[in-house]
Amino acid sequence: MKSSDKQETLPKPRLIVRLGIFLASHHIFFSVICCFAGIIALLLLPSLAKNTYLSENALIPGSANPLFSTEDVIEANRFMKGIEAVARDSRGGMEAAKFIAQQIEHLGAEVCYHKFLPHSKHFHPLKFFTSMTNNLAIQPNGTDTNFGINTIGIIRAPRGDGKEAIVLVTPYNSQRVQSNELLSLALGFSVFSLLSRAAWLSKDIVWLSADSQFGEYAAVSIWLNQYHNPVFSSHSVILDTKMHGAYHVYDGNTEKTEFKVFKRAGTMAAALIFKVGETRKYGDRDSVRMYAEASNGQMPNLDLLNVVHYLAVHRQGFLVNIAAFSSLLSSAWLRVIADFFQTLGSVLRKINPDWKLDVAVPDYVEGTANLANSMYNQALGVPTGSHGAFRDYQVDAVSLEFSPTFHVRNENAKSSFLLRGGRLIEGVVRSVNNLLEKFHQSFFLYFLTAPSKFISVGVYMIPFALLVAPLPIVAAALAAGSKSMEKSADKSIDDSKANGSADILQSKGGSWKWLQAAKVLLVIQLWAVLVSLLPYYITQVPEATPIQSALIWAVLSIVLLITLYFIFGSPYSAGDEWKLLKATMITSITIGLGLMSIINFATAQLGALILIPMCLFSRPLKAHSGMNFLPQAVLLASNITLAVLGFPPVALLIIKGLSKGSWTVDVGDFWVWMEFLWEWSSATYLYLFLVHLPCWLLCIHVLLHPCRQAESKVKQE
Repeated sequence: MKSSDKQETLPKPRLIVRLGIFLASHHIFFSVICCFAGIIALLLLPSLAKNTYLSENALIPGSANPLFSTEDVIEANRFMKGIEAVARDSRGGMEAAKFIAQQIEHLGAEVCYHKFLPHSKHFHPLKFFTSMTNNLAIQPNGTDTNFGINTIGIIRAPRGDGKEAIVLVTPYNSQRVQSNELLSLALGFSVFSLLSRAAWLSKDIVWLSADSQFGEYAAVSIWLNQYHNPVFSSHSVILDTKMHGAYHVYDGNTEKTEFKVFKRAGTMAAALIFKVGETRKYGDRDSVRMYAEASNGQMPNLDLLNVVHYLAVHRQGFLVNIAAFSSLLSSAWLRVIADFFQTLGSVLRKINPDWKLDVAVPDYVEGTANLANSMYNQALGVPTGSHGAFRDYQVDAVSLEFSPTFHVRNENAKSSFLLRGGRLIEGVVRSVNNLLEKFHQSFFLYFLTAPSKFISVGVYMIPFALLVAPLPIVAAALAAGSKSMEKSADKSIDDSKANGSADILQSKGGSWKWLQAAKVLLVIQLWAVLVSLLPYYITQVPEATPIQSALIWAVLSIVLLITLYFIFGSPYSAGDEWKLLKATMITSITIGLGLMSIINFATAQLGALILIPMCLFSRPLKAHSGMNFLPQAVLLASNITLAVLGFPPVALLIIKGLSKGSWTVDVGDFWVWMEFLWEWSSATYLYLFLVHLPCWLLCIHVLLHPCRQAESKVKQE
């Protein structure tokens, strides 16, 4: 009676424990539901996008009448003709910089030059996360003949204290100035000229005429590096202009050049990069394209984009757009999905009017194309313009590319464009000038589905959470299943000790089998680290083509893997259970995706979409032998398909096909893509080789597992 009373008085497990046991016992069904729900939630994101709005009331865009007038347009045309004449000079690069500096000085503003060398990108494993310009020789010596010169003008705010500044950037190629670049410089100078007379300025204005002969990003990044990391010099740099050409100072018969001391303004509150793109032949009105993605998925504060969009559309009549996957705009299967969601949304709206999911088919298709491009650019981790250099210093910046529809010789249309473009830039400067503190009210984590629609972090985390949710449940279920098999095996060992079976005695230490799985994981992680470092040595091979480099990389990777298995033993040498190996793999991917979601959420989201279904549904191919034909064929096909899609080069091919519409296969493309990632120090490179590739290889190990486990022995008993 006492023992029965004690059993009756034992407390029941907590609800969360019982729920965990229930989910673990039905982990296959739970995984299928969560994966399908995560994919559907991802497809629903364009329907859940919200209209953008201003969170910071101090911005009040468009509240003041613009001062930019036709006189400023005339000033822009005069400047454009002057610099066009100067650009024809054989020393056009230096003469153009000199002309810009002279015009800035005539306005009464401060001016200085910034001389820089081209940046040679190369892979260095020990300096992966350092800035691209930390190790640059910013000031060339007298023997350097190939360098660029930025011209910087600074307006000291009449109502400010010099502690904050707004940066305007106009890129141009000093060696070959195009007509659209002349228009960009004219637009920048006319706005700068207007701001030099503005009495309402409370923040300094910095106009950077960036010499982009080595790339727009390099010119801005190197200038920012010196702006925030001063290099003090006791005298100006004087060089012979017969070789270089520059700002002239005559000393007897020798013509020399003096680069004035590097000048600075206050802390940067925001930056606006603008340029005029190629003239489009057809179109109803001029357009502006916004670029906002910076390194490793960083985005500027959404309020800055909202100000630009509001002023461009509602004040100046521009058509604002963002980059999109053009191949998705004409996708038939995407229109089928859009029709389904539109029908579903109309039904749900009848049930509850607050459920607004019935997005029109064209809007859904366009929103999906924009969303895919936004996620891809963030996941790539590479800036889409020179605004990314500012974001590295926590400065909110956006790039604007104007696309006019007029002919170059149409003076009236050109003047109208300059008027509206100048007023747009003036309006953005006015709004930022009103701020008393940095941008902080609105979102920093978001995806764009349209220039005026966004998806906040609280919404786009739902698909990722649904995809990740089954991982700990499945890992626990596999570990529990392995322990139950070990107990059954131990029982059979105790019953058959008298027979002295050597094979059974070898499996006695079942509780330590997880160490074998952990060893396999560590060996593969070590291999992944070595593979990620190989490009540093492959780039030393002289005159190697991308295809040759990719083949060398593949061969060395296979040799390294075989060598490590020869040293530490094959993953199948100890007859370890595939369930423990799969549980270890799932634990690894959970940690890897969790860490990556902190660094770059878009990379973690796309990685989860590829890796999690592959890892959850992977089973040894030999384990399907006892099934009926149809389930066996479906499982085999799904496992092989998911394993192929999870291979990094195949994933690259799919992304390339969706983004560019090109489905051609080239081995060298994978090398070029990887080289592109490591040159820009993208964290996606580390994710691919330290998270994605090891998990894919572990999945292959599970698929090829001989399926020797204690379970089959117990069944035979």
